Amino acid sequence: GLSGTIPSELQYLVDLEVLLLDDNELNGTIPTELRTLSSLKRLDLSSNQLKGIIPSELGTLSSLEELKLSQNELNGTIPSELGTLSSLERLDLSSN
Repeated sequence: GLSGTIPSELQYLVDLEVLLLDDNELNGTIPTELRTLSSLKRLDLSSNQLKGIIPSELGTLSSLEELKLSQNELNGTIPSELGTLSSLERLDLSSN
């Protein structure tokens, strides 16, 4: 599987609709730069070794329908900004 951190350069893929990086060995934090992916509908970072907080910047992804961050090592609080994601249909934060 993939290892290392999630590159912040993914922020330039502005037309990206689906980003699936689940079931790898990615570590580090979730880059706040992902906020620029305004077309993103599915973001799956589950089953990795991601640490730190869930960035409040993910609340700017207004097209997001599915957000899966389960089975990582995330901590802290669930950002209230996620409550503004009116298109969100599935949110999985389990096993952190």
